[in-house]
Amino acid sequence: MSIQSRIEVKLKQCFAPERLEVVNESHLHAGHHHSGSEHHGAFDGQGETHFRVRIVAPAFAGLNRVDRHRAINELLAEELAGSVHALALEPAAPGEKTRW
Repeated sequence: MSIQSRIEVKLKQCFAPERLEVVNESHLHAGHHHSGSEHHGAFDGQGETHFRVRIVAPAFAGLNRVDRHRAINELLAEELAGSVHALALEPAAPGEKTRW
């Protein structure tokens, strides 16, 4: 299973979202340097290293932004400890305005 698919499955199982979009943005980071990682020199933009998560779920109602991010980061700790270099999060509760 791809990393993107694993992220999607975990988010669906944990948060039962009304809306979910997991976007692989790795290609947008080609040429960047990842010091301290397995990428030596400039990153070529290939693979599954950078993601954006857009999620609307009832589980986020009443939580502030930090707590929402913390909940997602804890759920995806294994992926973040592995090959995922960056994770942009856009969590919202139902009825809240989103930019997407």
